[in-house]
Amino acid sequence: MTIEPHSNETQTKWDHGEFQVMIKSPASDRPIGFCDGEPADENEIHEQAMQEGAEVVIDKKRLKTGREVWTVRPVAEI
Repeated sequence: MTIEPHSNETQTKWDHGEFQVMIKSPASDRPIGFCDGEPADENEIHEQAMQEGAEVVIDKKRLKTGREVWTVRPVAEI
């Protein structure tokens, strides 16, 4: 599966447990998107950042439900 961008539909799917990972930015309260948390999803995030001329770090937070929230931030913020 690929990363699904945030929309009302994907937010509802997240709320119903249909996605394993919510992808966020530290600059916004609204999610960037959702995915299943596969290595390919992580690679897609890094590839997209490189295409935009950035390098990013993904901070992962495990929730009590077993799902995760990934916060994508530029390497410069380390």
